[in-house]
Amino acid sequence: MKALLLENISGVAKSNFVQAGFEVETLPGALDEAELRRKISDVTVLGIRSKTRVSAKVLESAANLLAIGAFCIGVEQIDRPTCSDQGIGIFNDPHSNSRSVAELALGEIIMLVRRVFAGSMKMHRGDWNKSAAGCHEVRGLTLGIVGYGRIGSQLSDLAEACGMRVVFSDVADVLARGNAKRCSFQEVLQQADIVSLHIDGKPRNRNLFGDEEFRLMKQGAQFVNLSRGFVVDHDALARNLQNGKVAGAAVDVFPQEPESGGEFVSPLRELDNVILTPHIGGSTEEAQQNIGQFVSSRLIEYLQTGNTMLSVNLPHCQIEHYPESYRLTHIHKNMPGMLLAINEVLATRGINIERQVLDTRGDLGYAIYDINQHCDAALMAELTRVPHTIRVRATRPFETPALNGQAGN
Repeated sequence: MKALLLENISGVAKSNFVQAGFEVETLPGALDEAELRRKISDVTVLGIRSKTRVSAKVLESAANLLAIGAFCIGVEQIDRPTCSDQGIGIFNDPHSNSRSVAELALGEIIMLVRRVFAGSMKMHRGDWNKSAAGCHEVRGLTLGIVGYGRIGSQLSDLAEACGMRVVFSDVADVLARGNAKRCSFQEVLQQADIVSLHIDGKPRNRNLFGDEEFRLMKQGAQFVNLSRGFVVDHDALARNLQNGKVAGAAVDVFPQEPESGGEFVSPLRELDNVILTPHIGGSTEEAQQNIGQFVSSRLIEYLQTGNTMLSVNLPHCQIEHYPESYRLTHIHKNMPGMLLAINEVLATRGINIERQVLDTRGDLGYAIYDINQHCDAALMAELTRVPHTIRVRATRPFETPALNGQAGN
Protein backbone atom coordinates (compact mmCIF):
# COMPACT_ATOMS: atom_id res chain seq x y z
CA MET A 1 0.00 0.00 0.00
CA LYS A 2 1.15 3.52 -0.77
CA ALA A 3 0.49 6.77 1.08
CA LEU A 4 1.01 10.18 -0.57
CA LEU A 5 1.28 13.02 1.96
CA LEU A 6 1.24 16.60 0.68
CA GLU A 7 1.65 20.10 2.15
CA ASN A 8 4.23 19.43 4.88
CA ILE A 9 2.05 17.11 6.92
CA SER A 10 3.69 16.33 10.26
CA GLY A 11 6.38 13.64 10.24
CA VAL A 12 4.37 11.81 12.90
CA ALA A 13 1.96 10.76 10.15
CA LYS A 14 4.73 9.41 7.94
CA SER A 15 6.19 7.42 10.84
CA ASN A 16 2.80 5.89 11.60
CA PHE A 17 2.24 4.85 7.99
CA VAL A 18 5.74 3.39 7.67
CA GLN A 19 5.24 1.41 10.87
CA ALA A 20 1.94 0.09 9.46
CA GLY A 21 3.73 -1.19 6.35
CA PHE A 22 3.01 1.59 3.86
CA GLU A 23 5.33 2.93 1.21
CA VAL A 24 5.21 6.68 1.91
CA GLU A 25 5.93 9.64 -0.36
CA THR A 26 5.89 13.15 1.11
CA LEU A 27 5.89 16.46 -0.74
CA PRO A 28 6.25 19.93 0.82
CA GLY A 29 3.53 21.70 -1.15
CA ALA A 30 0.16 21.23 -2.79
CA LEU A 31 -0.24 19.77 -6.28
CA ASP A 32 -2.47 21.18 -8.99
CA GLU A 33 -5.09 19.00 -10.63
CA ALA A 34 -2.91 17.76 -13.48
CA GLU A 35 0.04 16.96 -11.21
CA LEU A 36 -2.15 15.17 -8.69
CA ARG A 37 -3.77 13.06 -11.42
CA ARG A 38 -0.34 11.88 -12.52
CA LYS A 39 0.69 11.04 -8.95
CA ILE A 40 -2.40 9.35 -7.60
CA SER A 41 -2.88 6.30 -9.83
CA ASP A 42 -1.15 3.84 -7.45
CA VAL A 43 -1.95 5.65 -4.17
CA THR A 44 -3.97 3.88 -1.46
CA VAL A 45 -4.16 6.78 0.99
CA LEU A 46 -3.92 10.50 0.18
CA GLY A 47 -3.07 13.02 2.89
CA ILE A 48 -3.70 16.72 2.25
CA ARG A 49 -4.24 20.03 4.00
CA SER A 50 -6.29 23.02 2.84
CA LYS A 51 -4.51 23.90 -0.43
CA THR A 52 -4.90 20.64 -2.37
CA ARG A 53 -8.14 20.31 -4.34
CA VAL A 54 -9.35 16.74 -4.80
CA SER A 55 -11.73 17.12 -7.73
CA ALA A 56 -13.85 14.58 -9.59
CA LYS A 57 -11.21 14.55 -12.33
CA VAL A 58 -8.52 13.69 -9.80
CA LEU A 59 -10.67 10.90 -8.42
CA GLU A 60 -11.15 9.50 -11.94
CA SER A 61 -7.41 8.77 -11.91
CA ALA A 62 -7.42 7.25 -8.41
CA ALA A 63 -8.23 3.62 -9.16
CA ASN A 64 -6.54 2.31 -6.00
CA LEU A 65 -7.53 5.08 -3.59
CA LEU A 66 -9.32 3.84 -0.48
CA ALA A 67 -9.19 6.85 1.83
CA ILE A 68 -8.34 10.55 2.03
CA GLY A 69 -7.08 12.23 5.18
CA ALA A 70 -7.64 15.98 5.55
CA PHE A 71 -4.97 16.97 8.08
CA CYS A 72 -6.98 20.05 9.01
CA ILE A 73 -10.54 20.92 10.01
CA GLY A 74 -12.28 21.70 6.73
CA VAL A 75 -12.97 19.25 3.91
CA GLU A 76 -14.46 21.69 1.38
CA GLN A 77 -11.45 21.07 -0.88
CA ILE A 78 -12.54 17.44 -1.42
CA ASP A 79 -15.32 16.35 -3.79
CA ARG A 80 -17.28 14.45 -1.17
CA PRO A 81 -20.13 13.15 -3.39
CA THR A 82 -17.69 11.59 -5.84
CA CYS A 83 -15.69 10.05 -2.98
CA SER A 84 -18.88 8.50 -1.63
CA ASP A 85 -19.87 7.21 -5.07
CA GLN A 86 -16.47 5.51 -5.36
CA GLY A 87 -16.41 4.17 -1.80
CA ILE A 88 -13.50 6.37 -0.70
CA GLY A 89 -13.53 7.22 3.01
CA ILE A 90 -12.72 10.78 4.15
CA PHE A 91 -11.31 11.52 7.60
CA ASN A 92 -10.28 14.81 9.20
CA ASP A 93 -9.49 16.22 12.63
CA PRO A 94 -11.97 18.81 13.90
CA HIS A 95 -10.35 19.04 17.33
CA SER A 96 -6.57 19.18 17.51
CA ASN A 97 -5.85 22.71 16.31
CA SER A 98 -8.76 24.42 18.05
CA ARG A 99 -6.60 25.59 20.97
CA SER A 100 -4.03 27.09 18.61
CA VAL A 101 -6.71 29.05 16.74
CA ALA A 102 -8.37 30.25 19.96
CA GLU A 103 -5.04 31.44 21.38
CA LEU A 104 -4.21 33.37 18.20
CA ALA A 105 -7.65 34.99 18.25
CA LEU A 106 -7.18 36.15 21.84
CA GLY A 107 -3.67 37.43 21.11
CA GLU A 108 -4.90 39.39 18.10
CA ILE A 109 -7.80 40.82 20.08
CA ILE A 110 -5.37 42.18 22.68
CA MET A 111 -3.08 43.55 19.95
CA LEU A 112 -6.00 45.29 18.25
CA VAL A 113 -7.40 46.85 21.41
CA ARG A 114 -3.92 48.04 22.46
CA ARG A 115 -3.11 49.19 18.88
CA VAL A 116 0.12 47.18 19.05
CA PHE A 117 0.27 46.37 15.36
CA ALA A 118 -0.38 49.96 14.26
CA GLY A 119 2.37 51.15 16.61
CA SER A 120 4.74 48.50 15.31
CA MET A 121 4.10 49.54 11.70
CA LYS A 122 4.94 53.16 12.57
CA MET A 123 8.16 52.12 14.27
CA HIS A 124 9.20 50.11 11.24
CA ARG A 125 8.92 53.39 9.33
CA GLY A 126 11.05 55.18 11.95
CA ASP A 127 8.15 56.94 13.73
CA TRP A 128 8.35 56.82 17.55
CA ASN A 129 4.90 57.67 18.92
CA LYS A 130 4.43 56.68 22.55
CA SER A 131 0.78 57.36 23.33
CA ALA A 132 -2.12 55.85 25.23
CA ALA A 133 -4.70 57.40 22.91
CA GLY A 134 -7.12 54.80 21.60
CA CYS A 135 -5.50 51.96 23.58
CA HIS A 136 -7.56 49.94 26.05
CA GLU A 137 -7.53 46.93 28.32
CA VAL A 138 -9.68 44.01 27.20
CA ARG A 139 -11.02 43.66 30.74
CA GLY A 140 -14.61 44.84 30.81
CA LEU A 141 -15.07 44.80 27.03
CA THR A 142 -17.71 42.65 25.33
CA LEU A 143 -16.56 39.95 22.96
CA GLY A 144 -19.13 38.75 20.43
CA ILE A 145 -18.44 35.25 19.11
CA VAL A 146 -20.25 34.16 15.95
CA GLY A 147 -20.00 30.36 15.88
CA TYR A 148 -19.72 28.69 19.28
CA GLY A 149 -18.19 25.36 18.35
CA ARG A 150 -14.86 23.91 19.45
CA ILE A 151 -12.87 27.06 18.71
CA GLY A 152 -15.46 29.65 19.63
CA SER A 153 -16.19 28.03 23.00
CA GLN A 154 -12.49 27.79 23.86
CA LEU A 155 -12.04 31.46 22.99
CA SER A 156 -15.00 32.16 25.27
CA ASP A 157 -13.18 30.55 28.20
CA LEU A 158 -9.96 32.42 27.47
CA ALA A 159 -11.74 35.75 27.10
CA GLU A 160 -13.64 35.36 30.36
CA ALA A 161 -10.36 34.56 32.12
CA CYS A 162 -9.15 37.97 30.92
CA GLY A 163 -12.21 39.68 32.40
CA MET A 164 -14.21 40.06 29.21
CA ARG A 165 -17.96 39.72 28.90
CA VAL A 166 -18.91 37.16 26.24
CA VAL A 167 -22.03 37.03 24.06
CA PHE A 168 -22.37 34.50 21.25
CA SER A 169 -24.64 33.22 18.51
CA ASP A 170 -24.77 29.81 16.86
CA VAL A 171 -27.18 28.01 14.56
CA ALA A 172 -26.91 24.87 16.73
CA ASP A 173 -28.29 24.36 20.22
CA VAL A 174 -25.02 24.62 22.15
CA LEU A 175 -24.32 24.98 25.86
CA ALA A 176 -22.91 28.30 27.05
CA ARG A 177 -19.53 28.13 28.83
CA GLY A 178 -18.96 30.06 32.05
CA ASN A 179 -20.97 33.28 32.10
CA ALA A 180 -21.30 33.59 28.32
CA LYS A 181 -24.74 34.65 27.13
CA ARG A 182 -26.48 33.40 24.01
CA CYS A 183 -27.98 36.09 21.79
CA SER A 184 -29.26 36.46 18.26
CA PHE A 185 -26.76 37.16 15.49
CA GLN A 186 -27.96 40.76 15.25
CA GLU A 187 -27.76 41.27 19.04
CA VAL A 188 -24.17 40.00 19.08
CA LEU A 189 -23.18 42.54 16.44
CA GLN A 190 -24.95 45.38 18.24
CA GLN A 191 -23.49 44.62 21.69
CA ALA A 192 -19.92 43.56 20.96
CA ASP A 193 -16.80 45.70 21.20
CA ILE A 194 -15.00 42.95 19.30
CA VAL A 195 -16.68 40.53 16.86
CA SER A 196 -14.84 37.26 16.21
CA LEU A 197 -16.01 34.78 13.54
CA HIS A 198 -15.62 31.02 14.11
CA ILE A 199 -18.07 29.52 11.65
CA ASP A 200 -17.76 26.53 9.34
CA GLY A 201 -17.33 26.44 5.58
CA LYS A 202 -20.85 25.32 4.68
CA PRO A 203 -22.44 27.06 1.67
CA ARG A 204 -24.98 28.84 3.90
CA ASN A 205 -22.13 30.91 5.37
CA ARG A 206 -20.80 32.23 2.05
CA ASN A 207 -20.90 36.05 2.03
CA LEU A 208 -22.38 36.03 5.52
CA PHE A 209 -20.67 39.27 6.50
CA GLY A 210 -20.96 42.43 4.39
CA ASP A 211 -21.95 46.11 4.59
CA GLU A 212 -25.24 45.40 6.36
CA GLU A 213 -23.53 43.42 9.13
CA PHE A 214 -20.81 46.04 9.58
CA ARG A 215 -23.55 48.66 9.81
CA LEU A 216 -25.06 46.80 12.78
CA MET A 217 -21.77 46.80 14.70
CA LYS A 218 -20.82 49.45 17.24
CA GLN A 219 -18.96 52.48 15.98
CA GLY A 220 -15.27 51.76 16.42
CA ALA A 221 -15.67 48.03 17.12
CA GLN A 222 -12.92 45.55 16.24
CA PHE A 223 -13.34 42.61 13.83
CA VAL A 224 -11.58 39.23 13.78
CA ASN A 225 -11.94 36.43 11.22
CA LEU A 226 -10.01 33.18 11.62
CA SER A 227 -12.71 30.95 10.11
CA ARG A 228 -13.17 30.98 6.30
CA GLY A 229 -12.18 33.65 3.80
CA PHE A 230 -15.35 33.52 1.71
CA VAL A 231 -17.67 34.36 4.62
CA VAL A 232 -16.62 38.05 4.57
CA ASP A 233 -16.88 40.67 1.82
CA HIS A 234 -13.33 42.04 2.03
CA ASP A 235 -14.15 45.11 -0.06
CA ALA A 236 -16.86 45.98 2.45
CA LEU A 237 -14.46 45.37 5.33
CA ALA A 238 -11.87 47.67 3.74
CA ARG A 239 -14.46 50.43 3.30
CA ASN A 240 -15.58 50.18 6.91
CA LEU A 241 -11.99 50.25 8.14
CA GLN A 242 -11.21 53.31 6.06
CA ASN A 243 -14.29 55.25 7.17
CA GLY A 244 -13.73 54.41 10.86
CA LYS A 245 -16.83 52.32 11.43
CA VAL A 246 -14.46 49.42 12.23
CA ALA A 247 -11.47 50.51 14.29
CA GLY A 248 -9.29 47.54 13.44
CA ALA A 249 -9.34 44.00 12.10
CA ALA A 250 -7.35 40.78 12.27
CA VAL A 251 -7.78 38.47 9.28
CA ASP A 252 -6.17 35.05 8.80
CA VAL A 253 -8.25 33.65 5.92
CA PHE A 254 -9.02 35.06 2.49
CA PRO A 255 -11.31 34.38 -0.48
CA GLN A 256 -8.27 33.76 -2.70
CA GLU A 257 -5.10 32.48 -1.10
CA PRO A 258 -1.87 32.13 -3.12
CA GLU A 259 0.56 29.25 -2.89
CA SER A 260 3.40 29.68 -0.42
CA GLY A 261 5.71 32.38 -1.76
CA GLY A 262 3.08 33.71 -4.17
CA GLU A 263 1.84 37.28 -4.31
CA PHE A 264 -0.92 38.13 -1.87
CA VAL A 265 -3.53 40.53 -3.28
CA SER A 266 -6.20 42.07 -1.06
CA PRO A 267 -7.97 45.41 -0.50
CA LEU A 268 -6.81 45.10 3.13
CA ARG A 269 -3.16 45.57 2.28
CA GLU A 270 -1.50 48.84 3.35
CA LEU A 271 -4.04 49.46 6.13
CA ASP A 272 -2.16 50.05 9.39
CA ASN A 273 -5.12 49.02 11.54
CA VAL A 274 -5.31 45.51 10.03
CA ILE A 275 -3.35 42.46 11.19
CA LEU A 276 -2.90 40.11 8.23
CA THR A 277 -1.66 36.54 8.72
CA PRO A 278 -1.27 33.83 6.03
CA HIS A 279 -3.84 31.26 7.22
CA ILE A 280 -1.76 30.21 10.24
CA GLY A 281 -4.50 29.90 12.86
CA GLY A 282 -3.82 26.21 13.40
CA SER A 283 -0.17 26.32 12.43
CA THR A 284 1.62 25.47 15.64
CA GLU A 285 3.97 22.54 16.03
CA GLU A 286 1.76 21.12 18.77
CA ALA A 287 -1.38 21.29 16.65
CA GLN A 288 0.26 19.81 13.56
CA GLN A 289 1.76 16.93 15.53
CA ASN A 290 -1.58 16.18 17.14
CA ILE A 291 -3.38 16.33 13.79
CA GLY A 292 -0.72 14.13 12.17
CA GLN A 293 -1.15 11.55 14.91
CA PHE A 294 -4.94 11.61 14.96
CA VAL A 295 -5.71 11.53 11.24
CA SER A 296 -3.06 8.96 10.33
CA SER A 297 -4.27 6.70 13.15
CA ARG A 298 -7.87 6.95 11.94
CA LEU A 299 -6.84 6.15 8.35
CA ILE A 300 -4.75 3.15 9.37
CA GLU A 301 -7.49 1.83 11.64
CA TYR A 302 -10.03 2.18 8.83
CA LEU A 303 -7.87 0.17 6.45
CA GLN A 304 -7.01 -2.47 9.04
CA THR A 305 -10.40 -2.96 10.71
CA GLY A 306 -13.03 -1.16 8.63
CA ASN A 307 -13.84 1.17 11.55
CA THR A 308 -15.45 4.30 10.08
CA MET A 309 -16.17 6.20 13.29
CA LEU A 310 -15.62 9.95 12.75
CA SER A 311 -15.56 9.56 8.97
CA VAL A 312 -16.80 12.67 7.20
CA ASN A 313 -18.75 10.84 4.50
CA LEU A 314 -19.20 7.13 5.33
CA PRO A 315 -21.79 5.67 7.73
CA HIS A 316 -20.29 5.15 11.18
CA CYS A 317 -19.68 1.47 11.99
CA GLN A 318 -17.24 -0.46 14.14
CA ILE A 319 -16.92 -3.94 15.65
CA GLU A 320 -14.35 -5.15 18.13
CA HIS A 321 -11.74 -7.23 16.33
CA TYR A 322 -11.40 -10.95 17.09
CA PRO A 323 -8.19 -12.49 15.65
CA GLU A 324 -9.82 -15.84 14.89
CA SER A 325 -12.35 -14.24 12.50
CA TYR A 326 -12.02 -13.00 8.93
CA ARG A 327 -13.30 -9.49 8.28
CA LEU A 328 -14.81 -7.96 5.19
CA THR A 329 -16.53 -4.64 4.55
CA HIS A 330 -19.21 -3.75 2.02
CA ILE A 331 -20.03 -0.22 0.82
CA HIS A 332 -23.22 0.03 -1.21
CA LYS A 333 -26.10 2.23 -2.21
CA ASN A 334 -28.72 2.56 0.50
CA MET A 335 -31.32 0.33 -1.11
CA PRO A 336 -33.87 -2.11 0.37
CA GLY A 337 -32.71 -5.71 0.69
CA MET A 338 -28.95 -5.11 0.63
CA LEU A 339 -28.27 -6.92 3.89
CA LEU A 340 -30.38 -9.89 2.73
CA ALA A 341 -28.51 -10.06 -0.59
CA ILE A 342 -25.08 -10.03 1.09
CA ASN A 343 -26.13 -12.61 3.66
CA GLU A 344 -27.48 -14.91 0.95
CA VAL A 345 -24.09 -14.89 -0.81
CA LEU A 346 -22.40 -15.89 2.43
CA ALA A 347 -25.01 -18.51 3.30
CA THR A 348 -24.84 -20.12 -0.15
CA ARG A 349 -21.11 -20.63 0.32
CA GLY A 350 -21.63 -22.14 3.80
CA ILE A 351 -20.05 -19.17 5.55
CA ASN A 352 -21.15 -18.42 9.10
CA ILE A 353 -21.56 -14.77 10.12
CA GLU A 354 -20.08 -14.39 13.58
CA ARG A 355 -20.65 -10.64 13.93
CA GLN A 356 -22.09 -7.98 11.69
CA VAL A 357 -23.08 -4.32 11.81
CA LEU A 358 -24.73 -2.11 9.21
CA ASP A 359 -25.51 1.59 9.14
CA THR A 360 -26.66 4.07 6.52
CA ARG A 361 -25.92 7.70 5.82
CA GLY A 362 -27.91 9.41 3.11
CA ASP A 363 -27.49 7.42 -0.10
CA LEU A 364 -24.79 5.16 1.35
CA GLY A 365 -24.91 1.93 3.30
CA TYR A 366 -21.93 0.31 5.01
CA ALA A 367 -21.61 -3.14 6.56
CA ILE A 368 -18.81 -4.85 8.47
CA TYR A 369 -18.81 -8.66 8.71
CA ASP A 370 -16.73 -11.06 10.76
CA ILE A 371 -16.98 -14.50 9.16
CA ASN A 372 -15.49 -17.94 9.81
CA GLN A 373 -13.79 -18.45 6.43
CA HIS A 374 -11.01 -16.80 4.47
CA CYS A 375 -12.13 -14.02 2.13
CA ASP A 376 -10.91 -15.55 -1.13
CA ALA A 377 -11.06 -13.93 -4.56
CA ALA A 378 -14.15 -15.90 -5.62
CA LEU A 379 -16.12 -14.69 -2.60
CA MET A 380 -15.02 -11.10 -3.14
CA ALA A 381 -16.02 -11.24 -6.80
CA GLU A 382 -19.44 -12.66 -5.98
CA LEU A 383 -20.10 -9.98 -3.37
CA THR A 384 -19.01 -7.32 -5.86
CA ARG A 385 -21.68 -8.57 -8.28
CA VAL A 386 -24.45 -7.89 -5.74
CA PRO A 387 -26.56 -5.09 -7.30
CA HIS A 388 -25.83 -1.57 -5.97
CA THR A 389 -22.42 -2.58 -4.59
CA ILE A 390 -19.82 0.20 -4.57
CA ARG A 391 -16.80 -1.45 -2.93
CA VAL A 392 -16.04 -4.77 -1.20
CA ARG A 393 -12.88 -5.08 0.84
CA ALA A 394 -11.23 -7.65 3.08
CA THR A 395 -9.38 -5.71 5.74
CA ARG A 396 -5.90 -6.42 7.01
CA PRO A 397 -4.41 -8.76 8.10
CA PHE A 398 -6.10 -10.68 5.27
CA GLU A 399 -4.36 -8.68 2.51
CA THR A 400 -7.02 -9.42 -0.13
CA PRO A 401 -7.18 -6.50 -2.62
CA ALA A 402 -10.26 -4.32 -2.60
CA LEU A 403 -12.70 -4.76 -5.45
CA ASN A 404 -14.86 -2.04 -6.92
CA GLY A 405 -18.46 -2.65 -7.89
CA GLN A 406 -20.67 -0.66 -10.20
CA ALA A 407 -23.25 1.35 -8.30
CA GLY A 408 -26.76 0.93 -9.61
CA ASN A 409 -26.20 -2.40 -11.44
